[in-house]
Amino acid sequence: MSIESRCRKATLSLLAVLSWFIPAIGQTQLSQYRPGVTAEGAVYYLPRTVVRISVLVEKTVFTPGDFAPYARRYLRVTDAGEEIQKSFRVVGISQTAMPQADTAKVYAVKFDARTAASHITLSDDGRLLGINVDDAADVQAPEAFIAAEQPVPTNPRNFLGEDILSCGSTAKMAELIAHEIYDLRENRSLLIKGQADFMPHDGLQMKLMLDELQRQDDGLTSLFLGTTRRDTTEHVLWVDVNAPVERQVLFRLSQVHGLVEADDLSGAPYYISIEDITQLPAPEPETKKKGNKAAVHGIYVNVPGRLRCTLYEGINILQAEEHPAPQFGQVMLLSANLFNKRYSTRLWVDALTGAMLRLDADQPH
Repeated sequence: MSIESRCRKATLSLLAVLSWFIPAIGQTQLSQYRPGVTAEGAVYYLPRTVVRISVLVEKTVFTPGDFAPYARRYLRVTDAGEEIQKSFRVVGISQTAMPQADTAKVYAVKFDARTAASHITLSDDGRLLGINVDDAADVQAPEAFIAAEQPVPTNPRNFLGEDILSCGSTAKMAELIAHEIYDLRENRSLLIKGQADFMPHDGLQMKLMLDELQRQDDGLTSLFLGTTRRDTTEHVLWVDVNAPVERQVLFRLSQVHGLVEADDLSGAPYYISIEDITQLPAPEPETKKKGNKAAVHGIYVNVPGRLRCTLYEGINILQAEEHPAPQFGQVMLLSANLFNKRYSTRLWVDALTGAMLRLDADQPH
């Protein structure tokens, strides 16, 4: 897994067009260069797919009321909790394919001053985005989850009168609060029936009065029945797809600590499976050519395969989605003849897959 980072586009103005290209295979000297402009030209990567998994975990905390032991006696409630309780559950999960520079697919571009000027556009991590284009764009990561703003909790003690607060006995205080609750409910019932001493003038005033009575009722009742607070947080996991896997533990969910690492046995496991579902013809075998000129002249792009990512909670499937996977596909060579001064060539490359999106090669008049 890797750490999420925002990509930005870096446009490199080249003094020469792409004259010849060297593949990563057999070119160990390329490993010493960073992607971008070098002394002899430029170096770029093709992408591979990593899967970004967003897990929304809801934390629920129950806090017992101060008068929970008296709930049965005064409110006839038999199941009022008297201990703090905490629990976690997954309330949402999503997956997104994101690109990552594939260091096994690094290519060099050597400049030739005899050719026309050109522009190569790279992502922040050195992936090829386009040639001779100004609108090449990188993939943007999904926006981070923002939890809904929690309402300010009501302090129920603000509804207690002097006679209740001055009680020296907890049991007596609980009794008086219970009477206050029943009075609130009776007044609310009278308002609804139209039998209250002071009836509202219109529907809006009626609603305001009913809402206030309910607010006070809920606040005082919480002194017996307790309160429950729920908070949702997002956890982002990055899955580096190197090969197919079958039901590998992705993370665990603990009722004490929430989402924990895959090797923490305190939590229940959630699994991931990665399947290679690529359906591409086998690549043609390379043919050897006489002389020193190898058939490597041109620009390399991906022909991506596909993967299926399945997430499980125990034996139950939570989600299964398909994504492009360049690492399960092939590499295609675009002829260098397209990139010489006889043509006005523009190439758009898919930022996610490294595949050719569009190629315009116009011969100037």
